[in-house]
Amino acid sequence: MLSNLSIKNYALIDALNVSFTNGFTSITGETGAGKSILLGGLSLVLGKRADLSVLRDEGQKCIIEAEFDIKKYRLKSFFKSNDLDYEDLTIVRREILPSGKSRAFINDTPITLVVLSQLGDQLIDVHSQHQTLQLANNDFQLKVIDALGDNTSILETYTDQLNAYKEISVELSELIDFQNNAAKEHDYNNFLLKELEEARLKPGMQEELEEQYEQLNNVENILDQLSKGHQILNDEQTGLLTLLGELKSISNKLSGFGNQYEELHERIQSVVIEVDDISGELESFQSKVEANPNLLEEVSSKLQLLFDLQKKHAVSSVSELLVVKQELTSKVSITENLETTIALKEEELKVAKELLHTSTKSLSDRRRKVIPQLKQQLEESLHTLGMPSASFEIAINPSNDFKSNGRDDLSFLFSANKGMGYGELKKVASGGELSRIMLTIKAILAKYEHLPTMMFDEIDTGVSGEISNKMGDIMAAMSKTMQVFSITHLPQVASKGDHHFKVYKIEEGNSTRTEMRKLSLDERVVELAEMLGGKDVTDSALAHAKQLLN
Repeated sequence: MLSNLSIKNYALIDALNVSFTNGFTSITGETGAGKSILLGGLSLVLGKRADLSVLRDEGQKCIIEAEFDIKKYRLKSFFKSNDLDYEDLTIVRREILPSGKSRAFINDTPITLVVLSQLGDQLIDVHSQHQTLQLANNDFQLKVIDALGDNTSILETYTDQLNAYKEISVELSELIDFQNNAAKEHDYNNFLLKELEEARLKPGMQEELEEQYEQLNNVENILDQLSKGHQILNDEQTGLLTLLGELKSISNKLSGFGNQYEELHERIQSVVIEVDDISGELESFQSKVEANPNLLEEVSSKLQLLFDLQKKHAVSSVSELLVVKQELTSKVSITENLETTIALKEEELKVAKELLHTSTKSLSDRRRKVIPQLKQQLEESLHTLGMPSASFEIAINPSNDFKSNGRDDLSFLFSANKGMGYGELKKVASGGELSRIMLTIKAILAKYEHLPTMMFDEIDTGVSGEISNKMGDIMAAMSKTMQVFSITHLPQVASKGDHHFKVYKIEEGNSTRTEMRKLSLDERVVELAEMLGGKDVTDSALAHAKQLLN
């Protein structure tokens, strides 16, 4: 529900702030007073585009702000999906800057015009004679039938099934395309994989081979250093073991003179044992190290293979080569099992299609079942609106395609007069007839689903007083379950409103501005009397106005 509208610096509006409540609100005013300006300003917060021509003062920005009570609108998922803060009383703001740039906000969070438009579609349904072409839209017509048939649940199921079907179709198509191009790629991938398998890759092998290569390539140097080390330990005159033996003898003699000397002796003895062990290890290494040109060549070849593979696959380690190997294994496996995979995916698609067939058949059956009810309600309502011979031919025909709302093509034909053939609405119905049909359909929809605020913009243009009176009754009935606005020139419609606002112009000096205010009961009487008989209000016009209000 629209609860407040504030407009600043827009066209003829300097500053306007009005509050609304639920029920039926009629908006009147002389031609040119600015009713269309008011609607244009409101359209900006609903996501319509704007330009600099809307600025009243080109040096100041235009600000339009609307407050909506949305607690009954089930919009929490929309706010969550667009990362917006949800508030039961949501404020939508639009700013047009002197530079020409436009900014939009929902609860002070900047948003794009696309998001604003998507939200606007769910907040206010603005209807004018120019929008009756929607009646000829197959999707709109099916929406009406689905509302009567309470098909929301089955449509949600169908939508999920259709999305799954499309996803499987894409996957199958990709698999088939992959299969068509896979033969050459498979051979090459298989060749690369065998190369990696023959290299017998394992974590850490490069480091081990490099260490082995360094040892084999430096055998003479290693033996020389081992020999020098062994000599330093075992020389009869100056060897470490000889000197340590003397040190051990000294500490042994001291050990009897106290615990501290005993501990020193034990430490020296440990050093002698450790150095003796090192001497044995050096001797053992000497006996094991020997030149092996063949092994050196083998290790060098393995390292070169690793370097070549790393260069080929643009990596720098064996661990990365192992990842490449895993990827190649997966690709080769997929290719080799592609026929089986495609067969399974085709079966999956077949099952998904059968589910769609079941849902669309059920949907079509439910739609056919409510068509007589829709036809009856439309015709009865139009008969009361001055179209006594209006009739419809509505039929469901199967389509070859799965569409967003099922698998039905709808034949929605209309005849306004007896003896005339049926035709498409946009071809055989006049503008006034289309307006009445749209009003009737909106009224029917209001009974079966929660519509947003409805704004009728001079939908009653060109109809008689008696018919406009009945159109006003329909709008008033709709307002029992939703907020309804009607911008009208007809007193019969305006009198039906629970609330009545007047749009008018004020001329001061060289400037003109548009204002809007809510009328009191006495002011409504005068306004309706002027709508009935002109500015010179007569007693009979006042009496007629009071009669309309009563």
